[in-house]
Amino acid sequence: MTATQQLTLLIDGDAGYDEARTVWNAMVDRRPAAIARCHDTADVVAAVRYAREHDLEIGVRCGGHNIAGLAVPEGGLMIDLTPMNEVRVDPERQVAWVQGGGLLGELDRAAQAYGLATTAGNVSHTGVGGLTLGGGMGWLARQFGLACDNVISYELVTAAGDVVTASATENAELFWGLRGGGGNFGIVTAFEFRLHQIGTRTLVTEFTYAWDEAFAVLRGWRDLNATAPRQATFTANIRGEELVVGFVWVGDPAEGAALIPAFRSLGTIVAESIEEMPYLTLQSRDDSVQGHRFRRYWKGHYFKSLPDDAIRALLRNPGIGASLQAYGGAISDVPDEDAAFSHRDVMFEFVTATRWEDAADDADRIATIRAYAATLDPYAGGAYINTLNGESVSRAFPPAKLARLTALKNTYDPTNTFHLNQNIRPTVS
Repeated sequence: MTATQQLTLLIDGDAGYDEARTVWNAMVDRRPAAIARCHDTADVVAAVRYAREHDLEIGVRCGGHNIAGLAVPEGGLMIDLTPMNEVRVDPERQVAWVQGGGLLGELDRAAQAYGLATTAGNVSHTGVGGLTLGGGMGWLARQFGLACDNVISYELVTAAGDVVTASATENAELFWGLRGGGGNFGIVTAFEFRLHQIGTRTLVTEFTYAWDEAFAVLRGWRDLNATAPRQATFTANIRGEELVVGFVWVGDPAEGAALIPAFRSLGTIVAESIEEMPYLTLQSRDDSVQGHRFRRYWKGHYFKSLPDDAIRALLRNPGIGASLQAYGGAISDVPDEDAAFSHRDVMFEFVTATRWEDAADDADRIATIRAYAATLDPYAGGAYINTLNGESVSRAFPPAKLARLTALKNTYDPTNTFHLNQNIRPTVS
C-alpha cells in the first residue's frame, strides 16, 4: 500500500487489491496501477487530481455492474467509491441522502424502515450511481418515474477537481445532463432522492404457458399491458422453448390479484407462481442469479411498439435468455426535454443475455447473443444507455440531445478525463 499526501492507494500485491478490482462480469480481469479507496468527497477530489498529475486513465467503481467492466482501467487509477455507502433518510420530508458508493439494497433498507422507497433497480448489489446516472428503471418507475426523475440534487467532483452541486435551481444544465447522461461529466459523490410512501407489500406473478401457444399468449400479454394499472409492471421471459409472463405489483396485493384471471385466460398454463412478498424481498430476489462468478454478455433494445412480426422474431429464440419489461405510466409523463434520458415513449425494454463459466465458450456465447439481437433490430427504437455494450451512444440519444450533451461535456470535461463510460466525446480539447 502506498500513500500520497492526501490519498491512500492499493497496489498489486496489497491485501484487498484483487477483491477491489473484481467486478460483476467475470470476463473482466484487468489490473489497475492503483486503486483509490475513497471514504469521502475530499478523497475523490484527491484521487482525480492524482490521476491527472500522473497521467493515469480513470475508472470509477460503485457497484461494478457495467457489462464491459469500465470501472477497471488496465494500468490506470480505479477510483473506488464502495466505502462511501452512507444512507440517511428524513421520513418527515420523505428524502434520502445517499453517498456516491451506495448500493440499491442499502438505500432500500434505509427507506423501507419507514415504508418509503424510490425507484431503484432489481438487483440489490447494483450501485445507486451507475443505475441513476443512466436513467434508472425499476419496479416503481411506472408509478413514480425513473430513478433520475426522483433526484433532487447531485454533488459532483469535476475533471478539474472542483466540487459542485447540481439541482433544478443550481447548475441547472448540468442537472439536466446528469438525469440520464451517464458518468460523462464528473464523479457524483452524493445523491438526494425524493421518496414515496409505498408500504412494504408486493405481489409477484409468473405464468408458464404451453410453447405451441406462445405467439397468441405474448400477443394477449401485450394487449393487456396497454391498460395495466401503474402499480403493475408487466414482464415476459423466453427461456429456450418456455414462455413465462406475469407482472410485479407494488402496493396492496389484493388489488393486484384482480389482474390474475386475465392472465389465466391467455392460454394453457403449464405452471404458475403467485407470491406475496415484502418489497425488500422483491428487490433482492435476483441477487444470487446475478452473482459475480459468471462470465456475461448482453444486448438490449427499446421497443416503442410490439407488432406481431416482432413477437415472431422474439420467439425464434436460439435457446438463450430474453426478457421484456414494460415502461409507460409515470415514465412517459415527464416531458422529453426535461432530462437527458430519452425514449420516454418506449413500450417495452428488451434484453437478451447469457452467462457461463468457461472462457473457451466466450466466442460462441457472444456470437449467439449478437445474432439473436440483430434479428430484433428492425423493430427497435433506441436502447437504454445502461445496456449499451460497445455500441454508439446515438442509440440512447437523438441528435439534438446528443448535441446538447456534447456541449455540456465541453464545459465540464473538455479533455475527456471521464471516458471509461458510455462516452460522449467533447469537441474541444
